[in-house]
Parts: sequence; structure tokens; C-alpha cells
Amino acid sequence: MEVLVEQRDNEGLKALLGKVVTIFACRYIYTGKLVGVNDTCVKLEDPKIVYETGSFNTKDWKDAQSLPHKYFYVSSGAIESFGEMK
Repeated sequence: MEVLVEQRDNEGLKALLGKVVTIFACRYIYTGKLVGVNDTCVKLEDPKIVYETGSFNTKDWKDAQSLPHKYFYVSSGAIESFGEMK
């Protein structure tokens, strides 16, 4: 069976540039404004680490703590899933 794959520009993480995203990584959940994407990492502005999500039906995380820097990088290889959530 032959499968055709259509590649589109600015799909995936690049389509979310400038938006607040949530990244589920190997061990942690990160959230922040996505301001950079390259082959090895993504760059978040005003990043937070989510220690407790609470209900996914609510607007805010139960426990999301700001990281001590304006920018934070997450390795692309550690990303399991991502998207706009909150």
C-alpha cells in the first residue's frame, strides 16, 4: 500500500509562533509564549513549569511556577506533544 505524505510550510510548532503554548516533555510540562523554533530546540518567553495541572477544563494550571529567566529553551528531542491549551 502506498501512502502519500503532504508536507506543508509553517505547520506544527512553527504555526504556533507568537502564541502561548504548552509543551509536554519527557518529565515536565512547560508553558510560555513560543518565540523561537529551530532543528534542536524551542524558545519560550516568560516560561513556567507546570507541577500540577488540575482539571484540563479550567483556564489556569493548579500549580505553574515562573522560571527565573525571561527565556527558556526546551530540547526538541524531549518534546512528546505540544499545543495551545490555556
